[in-house]
Amino acid sequence: MFLQIFAGSLVLLASILVMAPSAWLVEAAFLRFHGWLISEPHGPKLILVVAGTALWALAMLTVGVWLWTLTFWQLGAFATMEESLYFSMVTFTTLGYGDVLMPHRWRILGAMAAANGLLNFGLLTALLVEALRHVRMHQVASRRR
Repeated sequence: MFLQIFAGSLVLLASILVMAPSAWLVEAAFLRFHGWLISEPHGPKLILVVAGTALWALAMLTVGVWLWTLTFWQLGAFATMEESLYFSMVTFTTLGYGDVLMPHRWRILGAMAAANGLLNFGLLTALLVEALRHVRMHQVASRRR
């Protein structure tokens, strides 16, 4: 049990340590291009913000899934990388089909992966909405001037 909690905590921490600096870099990019993003034409730039932010969010989720995949595979929880990846994706997204189950001795680790996925999806959704809100709000304000 303690090995599961320790390993799961390390993967959770690694996930945070990947996401936090990347969020900072995305914010720095928004600040760098702020003037350009709020200038006319607004439509194509809003599409660029949506696409860019969504791709960044997908990249962060992919990193999280792979961190768990490698953890499960290295610990021998699953026989193949494909099975580890499939379980990681289903668990991280909290989909939980139930067709591939975590071995009994590693089940706490599976729950930690689901919690990590839920937190990552929530955080990334909030950041995506905030990015869109920020750009759109400033675009509308620049139009009124």
